[in-house]
Amino acid sequence: MSLKALVDEIKQYPGVTRKRSISDVINFFPKISHLNVIASYGEDAAVVEWDDRVLLLAADGIMESLMKANPFYAGYYAVLVNLHDIAAMGGLPIGMLDILSVKDSKVCAQVMKGMEEAVNKFSVPIVGGHTHPDCTYNAIDVAVIGYCESKEQCIYSHTAKVGDDVLMVMDLDGHYPLGLSMAWDTTSKKEPELVRRQMRVMNKIAKNRLSVCGKDISNPGALGTLGMLLETSGKGAFVDIRKIPRPDSVDLAQWLKSYQGLGYVITCDPANSNEIIRMFAVVGVTGAVVGSIDDTDKLVVTNGEEIEVLFDFNSEIITGCKPQSTAAWTPLPYDFEK
Repeated sequence: MSLKALVDEIKQYPGVTRKRSISDVINFFPKISHLNVIASYGEDAAVVEWDDRVLLLAADGIMESLMKANPFYAGYYAVLVNLHDIAAMGGLPIGMLDILSVKDSKVCAQVMKGMEEAVNKFSVPIVGGHTHPDCTYNAIDVAVIGYCESKEQCIYSHTAKVGDDVLMVMDLDGHYPLGLSMAWDTTSKKEPELVRRQMRVMNKIAKNRLSVCGKDISNPGALGTLGMLLETSGKGAFVDIRKIPRPDSVDLAQWLKSYQGLGYVITCDPANSNEIIRMFAVVGVTGAVVGSIDDTDKLVVTNGEEIEVLFDFNSEIITGCKPQSTAAWTPLPYDFEK
């Protein structure tokens, strides 16, 4: 596949294109700020100041297609995606709420088994929620609350700096479950202690101030997730796709579009890159420097022979969470230099 064909495939991938509706939400709600809100739209979790710590708030709903294809994994991922949102911010989870809408009791049972498996594996409880027992559809939505120990220990999506390295870290030891060709499962078959240690690495990175910018690799895939980070930061990047960690047996296009059971995009001072890669390697996760941050407002990719613009934020959006669209009503982020 040519690089241009790959770029076109990623740009048209539903995991990327479905994010555009976020822009409509941002522009619809009243522009109300609060002194305790440090960051909101564009982040994996909203950041709320609370005494000496900060609370992290996030929520995710599982796509209808996943619910139909595999209700067990719909329940499992409903938990997992929320825990990754807290981990990506450098935080630790406290508990979750779920909203379960039920049409078919057999589907409901599979969803709940999936959630039970994830709760036991990651040791984060469901502490409440709501059930709709008489719906005309099946759906599962989960919200999560977590925390960072201090304001200085959050990892945001809007804080990439020109000259930062771009790192991608993924657990290459996984598989695609039956019927889920874009969901790389790395956790369901592993021991609980290992997957918990893997998820806590981002918290250690935050504590050691090795990075203040990152996102977990979600439905838009590796490059789509990087694109969202760049859009929110108001920056660009140049990435060599040959350097992105990938299992030998997985097709490149499939891999770049896949949801990662354990995967993050991180930007950091080049002096910290090796240490971050080492920390993930200790728990069996592969990391690499794949590019660098620049001021072009474009995500440009190369395969060593060709160069293509994947996203040009001067003329297009992924989510619409650009600095100029949120700064007017979102309180300024914590000043890490103070």
